[in-house]
Amino acid sequence: QVQLDESGGGSVQAGGSLRLSCVLSAYTYKPNCVGWFRQAPGKEREGVASSYSGSDTSYSTYSDSVKGRFSISRDNARDTVHLQMNNLKPEDTAQYYCGAKSVPRYACNHGFAADYWGKGTLVTISS
Repeated sequence: QVQLDESGGGSVQAGGSLRLSCVLSAYTYKPNCVGWFRQAPGKEREGVASSYSGSDTSYSTYSDSVKGRFSISRDNARDTVHLQMNNLKPEDTAQYYCGAKSVPRYACNHGFAADYWGKGTLVTISS
C-alpha cells in the first residue's frame, strides 16, 4: 500500500502559476513511477505528467496540452513529487490527482494506469 497526499491547489488568474506537491508515505517499496492527472467536470481523467526514477536513469513525460508550461520534479529525500504549472489557462481548471505505480521504465508515461491515488487538489483558473 502507498499513501499519496496532494497539496498546493488554489485559484489564480490566467497566466499565473501554481506548484502542486504530492507526498508519498506508508510504502514498503517506493513506486518508481509517479504522475499527475487531472479531471475537469464532465470530462475523462487525463494524464498530464509522469516521472520515472530508477537505479540508473530518470525521465519525465508530458501531455501535449501542458508541454512547455508544466514541469514535474522529484525530491527523493522528502518523498515528494512537485508539479510546477506556469502560464496557466482556464482550460487547466480541474481536480488534480497524484498517482503512482511500480512499472518497467518504458511503461512510465503520462496517462499510465496508476495503482495508488491521492484524494486530489482543486485548481481553478479564471480568465
